[in-house]
Amino acid sequence: MGSRLHARIGTIRQLEILLAVYDGGSIKAAAESLHLTQPTVSMQLKKLVDAIGMPIYDQVGRRLVFTEAGLAIVATAREVLESFQRLDMHLSDMRGLKAGTLKLAVVTTSKYFIPHLLGPFCERYPNVDIQFKVGNREQIMKRLNDGSDDFYVFSHVPEDVDIDRIEFLPNPLVAIAAQTHPFAKKKNIDIKELLQQPFLMREKGSGTRHALEQFLKREGLKPNTKMTIESNEAIKHAVMANLGVSVLSVHSLAFGGDDGLAVLNVKQLPVTSNWYFVWLRQKQQSVIAETFLQYLHTEGREMLANEIERLR
Repeated sequence: MGSRLHARIGTIRQLEILLAVYDGGSIKAAAESLHLTQPTVSMQLKKLVDAIGMPIYDQVGRRLVFTEAGLAIVATAREVLESFQRLDMHLSDMRGLKAGTLKLAVVTTSKYFIPHLLGPFCERYPNVDIQFKVGNREQIMKRLNDGSDDFYVFSHVPEDVDIDRIEFLPNPLVAIAAQTHPFAKKKNIDIKELLQQPFLMREKGSGTRHALEQFLKREGLKPNTKMTIESNEAIKHAVMANLGVSVLSVHSLAFGGDDGLAVLNVKQLPVTSNWYFVWLRQKQQSVIAETFLQYLHTEGREMLANEIERLR
């Protein structure tokens, strides 16, 4: 006889609640995302724990740390719910509709241009819902390892995960300063001069910081770091306030609102990498994910490049 664990677990809803707790990091976050009360979430989790017969997470301060058993249940819950999602999309496809959910998780800097890629896709397929998560490289790496989404966007592709990828856009990193800074009108600045200035650095876990640190390591250089700041927008405003200089992706400057900034003429810059769409090789793709992938392979990439060029 096969396993009867599914009969003890109770409901699919409990698995959905479990995933919301895991992804949100707390019962409060799960309750908010599912529009439930916290006591309801706690009660359903208790029923799941009773069915399993062992703890699935520990409370460490304000954080929930999942046990080995808890992580195994999370992985299975994700597979079960994704199977239902694929079935729903497949049935919609059989009815002649493209309907369902596309899940994207992207590193922070790519949030400036990914919506311009999604716009035409959503116009073409109005019955597709988009789940769009934004985080730094470290956070998106965790989602990739968990298999939480259909596609991920990185500027530096992870090397220790079994993935497929599409290279779809260059990602130049450029130096910026306030328009009133002495370097704003200077030509052929040596990067050593730039790094002697008070330097504003992205936080650890940022893809921009990762790329810049790799470049500086190769060149044997270190910046005069004055501040570490957790967002491109905050860095741009700090630069405009003459708190220092910085290096950011040109894409974070391409969509307006940066009139107080100057892109500096530095001999050794830009540092150029590329943007990639990434997905887990072993994960079965839904009808919607396959449709989006075909869109990326065809007009999506060219359309996005043209849109960025127009907005600069």
